[in-house]
Amino acid sequence: MAVLAVWQCDRDGAMFKNKKDADDHDKMLELAENITALIEQNITGVDEAQAEAIGLLLAKRRDILARACKNKPELLLEEEPEEHNDGDVFVK
Repeated sequence: MAVLAVWQCDRDGAMFKNKKDADDHDKMLELAENITALIEQNITGVDEAQAEAIGLLLAKRRDILARACKNKPELLLEEEPEEHNDGDVFVK
């Protein structure tokens, strides 16, 4: 029997084969939580699930969003490329 070392994100239970990917995922989830809180504090009529979905979307696309804020707003209209699972992510 082989032993496999994995890193688990305590925010959502996702597991990764390397620490860098786990840390990146955790940072993305932290950003999503903060964006969600910002939305809930400043926009009335948005329910919690919608705010979380928006927060997660913006956090996942933070690189494109940052570039769009630097005079390339058309980037937001491009379709997001599908993520290909390279076997480094395990979901509980």
